[in-house]
Amino acid sequence: MGCEVQLQLRIGKNSDRDFTRTFNRSLIILVVPIALQSLITAVINLIDVLMLGFIDQSAMAAVSLAAQVTFVLTLFYTGLATGTGILTAQYWGKNDVKAIQSVLSISLMCSICISFLFFGLSLFFPEQLMYIFTDDNELVRYGTNYLRVISFSYLAIGLSQMYFSVVKSMENARISATISSICLLLNIVLNAICIFILFPSMPEKAISGVAAATVCVRFIELGCCILHSKARGQVHFHLPFYKFLDKNLFKDFLKYTVPILGNFIVWGGALTATTTIIGHVSVDMVASNSIATVVKDLVIILCAGIASGGSVLVGKYLGNNDLEKARKAGNRIICYAFLFGLIAGASILLIKPLIFTFMNLNDEAQGYLNGMLYICTFYCIGKSVNSTIIGGIFPAGGDTKFGFWCDLIVMWFIILPLGFISAFFWQVHPIILYAIISLDEIIKLPVAIIRYIKYRWLNNITRELPTNK
Repeated sequence: MGCEVQLQLRIGKNSDRDFTRTFNRSLIILVVPIALQSLITAVINLIDVLMLGFIDQSAMAAVSLAAQVTFVLTLFYTGLATGTGILTAQYWGKNDVKAIQSVLSISLMCSICISFLFFGLSLFFPEQLMYIFTDDNELVRYGTNYLRVISFSYLAIGLSQMYFSVVKSMENARISATISSICLLLNIVLNAICIFILFPSMPEKAISGVAAATVCVRFIELGCCILHSKARGQVHFHLPFYKFLDKNLFKDFLKYTVPILGNFIVWGGALTATTTIIGHVSVDMVASNSIATVVKDLVIILCAGIASGGSVLVGKYLGNNDLEKARKAGNRIICYAFLFGLIAGASILLIKPLIFTFMNLNDEAQGYLNGMLYICTFYCIGKSVNSTIIGGIFPAGGDTKFGFWCDLIVMWFIILPLGFISAFFWQVHPIILYAIISLDEIIKLPVAIIRYIKYRWLNNITRELPTNK
């Protein structure tokens, strides 16, 4: 009897070891290209701000504020892409490519509608949008020029992002990383031509030039996606999209995507509101915050890759009805997220001297930036774990409502009122204000962990579709 128990324990240990080895290999294959693609996407979104910093502080600050419109639009895309990825990963585990094709068509239709809305607002009402973020006339003028041009890129971004979401969830993240890498290099070259060769001492023309460069790159990115889908893709860009929809799958898409979309809008809207508060406090604080945001977003890219890659594997296990593997995968992913959060925080301290070397800021703005970077060091740890649990594991199992309610309460009923009072009534020091509006991840962390250990997110959400009978 004792020998049988020992044999079962040995078999169990070997099984765990085999799962760990297989899981880690699959995670690395996914995380590296996903993190690279996320890094490149973030840099493309921020490269205009970074490179304009070599010309003029006001130009950099204006574009960073104008980029908030693109940021809000990206929240819609991210919500749609997350919902798309949830269904794709689970149907990929079920090996149902026809259902995935329908998911892609649904997401493309939704992204087109949102893209045209933001395109119209940015093209025809750019000045009104800028006055939301600042009352500085120079920043408004610069930002208006940028928005009018960059609005045309919105017609392409959504389509390519939906395609990237599908192929990543089908465990083919390399293609998105490859396309994004090419586009990043092209964007840097075009921006450098505009800033250093064509308009070296003309901020307004340089702003329009870098915006036009981004538009060109986004359409090239979309063209690459279409070519890949036609030549090697398992799913394709079919026109008209509605012919490839499944009504039941469309209902599922709305069921799981709408709460996620609401979550991103609530969270992103709150971040935009905090940026607005900063914009009305100090121009120097705006410039410092724009750089701190860039640094923070870049160092947590690998954490985002862990969340995204892990959610694909969890969703795949759930779609294949392997709940125990999904649970083990979730536990390991959280440990990795905490580790990489620590690494991200430490990275900020390591690169801090380089940031001050390359950024052209006045003394007051440099002082603000120094304090902000220390705060970002601790912020990264909570952000890494929360994004993995709330934004990755929970949605992978169909638990999409928790994130919405969590961010609604924390951001809109705690952080924003406290930030508003601190800025305009208590008039606290800008660094204290920045610390207050960065408390959200710390507040959400224990709540997310408690929710996780209840394992209500372990759900197979696939169905047998009539189109596959």
